Amino acid sequence: MTASRQQQHLLKFYRCSLLCGIVALGLLLPGCMVGPDYQVPDAQESIRISSIVYPDVRFEQTDLSHWWDIFEDPHLSALIRRGEQENLDIKKALARVKESRAVLGIEDSALYPAVDANGAIAWGKESESIFPDATSVATKYSLSADASWEIDFFGRIRRSIEAATADYQASWEDHNNVLITIRAEIATNYLLFRSQQAQLETSKKNIISQRDMLNLTEIRYENGIATYLDVAQATRVLANTEADMPVIRMNLMKSITALSVLTGLTSDTLRLQLQELQPVPLPAPGIAIGIPAERIRQRPDVKLAERRLAAQTARIGVATADLYPSFSLLGTLGLASFSAGNFLDSASQIYGVGPTLRWNIFDMGRIRQNIVIQDARTEQALYGYELTMLKAIKEVEDSMTGYHEQQQRLIALKRSVSASQDTLDMSTTLYKDGLTPFQDVLDAQRALLDAESSQDIATGNSAIQLVNLYKALAGGWTSQAQEDNELSQQSTP
Repeated sequence: MTASRQQQHLLKFYRCSLLCGIVALGLLLPGCMVGPDYQVPDAQESIRISSIVYPDVRFEQTDLSHWWDIFEDPHLSALIRRGEQENLDIKKALARVKESRAVLGIEDSALYPAVDANGAIAWGKESESIFPDATSVATKYSLSADASWEIDFFGRIRRSIEAATADYQASWEDHNNVLITIRAEIATNYLLFRSQQAQLETSKKNIISQRDMLNLTEIRYENGIATYLDVAQATRVLANTEADMPVIRMNLMKSITALSVLTGLTSDTLRLQLQELQPVPLPAPGIAIGIPAERIRQRPDVKLAERRLAAQTARIGVATADLYPSFSLLGTLGLASFSAGNFLDSASQIYGVGPTLRWNIFDMGRIRQNIVIQDARTEQALYGYELTMLKAIKEVEDSMTGYHEQQQRLIALKRSVSASQDTLDMSTTLYKDGLTPFQDVLDAQRALLDAESSQDIATGNSAIQLVNLYKALAGGWTSQAQEDNELSQQSTP
């Protein structure tokens, strides 16, 4: 063996040794990742629910995934199911989930070699002025595959995957948050509609009563028993009640159009479906809502903020990895020939393999400032998470207080309606017997109308406060694993 051949073999040996060393180092250092490792913030001290005990609320473990079933209203359940399928905000949120999953796939693929294939047939002729012998057209055939593989020594790729994974999980929490909000909005507008229906019927009933009283007053006036002042006052009371009707009908239409946007049903369809008068659905007293501290931790907005914090923490590592060199392996394998006849011969083979290094040595100032930026953003994300926790606690406490106090208000208003009806009956009898002035009858009519209208509104508000409580406790969503499986089934052609 000649000396030149020995040198060639030694050079190949050193190249292979270097290549194997780089690959081995890349395989032996999978845990060498720069940047901080994420730790979930301890929220035990942050979750402090008010110690006030409400007799109409029980704290115990319960399933709130279908909280609307407690109202036992088929129309409400049907509207929520329709909204789940057709609401555009939910569809947009699901599209963002698909986008985040695709981004995660792109980041994950960076761990593996990238291979590109190229093939070409080229015809060409050199200049005879430069190359006198170049008198004919030459044909060149080529086929090659180029591969590159970045060895993730310092965890830049793995930190990027961590960030993309957290972003993907955050997109699911955003979807859950939208889902909870849309379900609550559908229930709220439906309950408002039923409350406004009740107000409309109350006004109609009072208009009939007030018209009867006006007719009675006119008869008494014609017979000289009453004055025209009584007639004018009765007319004014009736007109004021009739003036409330357009406002109530306008609010009814607003509830219908809101439900139309939320469910994708037309206003005409909704009016037809909901035209039958039904009372505001109210569950039985003493509802169970689950343990608040546990429910708050499961709120999608809280988990969304926590996942965003995790993603931002991983980006510190991505930025820090730029301080260190990056190593890649490049390789080429192919065939090239000026003749199709010997294109597949071993003599037509071309190949090349070797490591590359890239290091931003002269850009350290920019890289360090980028690390400072990522640190500051992580700090902001932490404060955002803590603020989300505080707002969640506020919503739970406000909704529990609101539901309890609305219940108490409703009880008092029921007594007020009963007493107002008795007052009207007695004052009307006394007026007919000439034992009390007509003003007492008018006052009793107005008091009854106000009490009944307030009761209708309070009934709706009581149910709406319960919806707000279930929303604050993150009721109405399923686990990410179940949803992810559904998304995979939707994406399968």
